Amino acid sequence: MGLKYRCVATSVAGFVQQLAVAYITHGYWFYVAGEIPEGKDPAAVDAKLIERYGIAITKWARCRRKKQGLANMQYLRHERFFVLLATKGGHEFFERERASFRDVRRAPIKFAGYSIGCRRGRDGRWHVSVKMDEAVVAEIRAFTLDAASQAATEKLATMLSGLAFERYAPIRRQAQNLIRLVNHRRRIAGLHQLHCNPLGTPRRVTAPFRS
Repeated sequence: MGLKYRCVATSVAGFVQQLAVAYITHGYWFYVAGEIPEGKDPAAVDAKLIERYGIAITKWARCRRKKQGLANMQYLRHERFFVLLATKGGHEFFERERASFRDVRRAPIKFAGYSIGCRRGRDGRWHVSVKMDEAVVAEIRAFTLDAASQAATEKLATMLSGLAFERYAPIRRQAQNLIRLVNHRRRIAGLHQLHCNPLGTPRRVTAPFRS
């Protein structure tokens, strides 16, 4: 593969962080995601895709390509789930993957219960957004609301703080919404309220490519 290129995230948290903070934030909006089938060697697939699209290049080469109006690409994998990402510009990726590539601003990447996309901010620019997928939120909502009128506040707080999601700002807001719904249910039942957000702490920074 020439230049050494690290692409295998060793944890879900590391994969999401690298995808959101290192790639999508910097304009890698166009993607193809998929699963490597059982029976195929993931490392061989990595090498094939990195070679095919010329991904393992220096940051200086990426700068030159950007100035020339050409797209740059990244590749990331966790276990058997992978994503190929490209910036805007000319690249054979867009021709090869014409039928399957997506724009993360319109179709978020769904992975391990996360929904990783972009939203337009008040400044008119696109900002990365990492949320819990709506299907996951619906399951959590149904479960917690069912327990809201029965469980003690400590048990509910422990239940919510045990959610296996990194504390990105949109996820903290989703948790706050869940707690408001829980407190509404508990108020109707005449029970004590939850007065804190168990997911209120900032997210942890993790090393995506541990040895």
